[in-house]
Amino acid sequence: MLSGPAKGVAAMVGACTVWGLSPMYYKMLSHIPAMEVLSHRMIWSLVFFGVVLGAQGRLGEVLQAMNTRRSFALVAVASVMIAANWALFIWSVQTGRTTQTSLGYYVYPLVAVVIGRVIFGEKLGSVQWLAVGLAAVAVVVLTVGLGTAPWIALTLALTFGLYGMIKKQLDVGPVVSVTTEVLLLVPFAVVILLQTYHNGGAVFGGDLTTMSLLVFAGPITALPLIMFSFAARRLAMTTVGLLQYINPTLQFACAVFVFSEPFGRWHLIAFVLIWTALAFYSVSALRQDNARRRAARAASASGTVL
Repeated sequence: MLSGPAKGVAAMVGACTVWGLSPMYYKMLSHIPAMEVLSHRMIWSLVFFGVVLGAQGRLGEVLQAMNTRRSFALVAVASVMIAANWALFIWSVQTGRTTQTSLGYYVYPLVAVVIGRVIFGEKLGSVQWLAVGLAAVAVVVLTVGLGTAPWIALTLALTFGLYGMIKKQLDVGPVVSVTTEVLLLVPFAVVILLQTYHNGGAVFGGDLTTMSLLVFAGPITALPLIMFSFAARRLAMTTVGLLQYINPTLQFACAVFVFSEPFGRWHLIAFVLIWTALAFYSVSALRQDNARRRAARAASASGTVL
């Protein structure tokens, strides 16, 4: 039998593996417009989450999560951020830009650090500032080398960073909060699919394989989030943060080795800078976590003596 932390690690690895390999799933739907795929993702996610929460007797928590004007506003903004993130991710994969999506999710932790400093006043150490600086240099290198800014990567990192900032202010679990978000988005998804039907398109893609893939958007969205929620309750946040790098690493592998997307000198320099920045950031996070644990043990020992 696995211990609690071991189960947490297994769940986290499973969640990040699904997220990291998801480009292969969305690539199979390249013949369907991204907004239609996004609409199906919203609808079938809501169905899946509804079944899970219904089985747990927790459907009431969905309405409770929006029972005040402030919480409703936060959920609404979060839904816009995650919809923009999902739509851009799907479109990028379908159009051969998965390398940028992987870069975006590599950059995201460093964007989150900056948001923490600017919005929440969190203090950053010199090593963390160094990591942020290296990420900025990587963006400049790509912009100069390729003649255009990596806007997809930056938008994905920023929307997900802002999404995390909003979620930090919601006092509900991840499964319930995402359910509320897709609940608000589903009416727009229905309108998009009705418009597709009105224009003579096939809402389910016109064949059984495509229909099955579209319906599968629900489980492929919901299951990793449930695994992530399970892991987050059993692991230190530092461990969760480090394991999340599995996601962009697998996306990068899909882009370069499966989809054969261009990866030249400028990409290599930028990614090396990002990987170096994340190495510095991870070492700093581990040291801070160890320092907190030592301080907690010392305080506990002091209390026992007293």
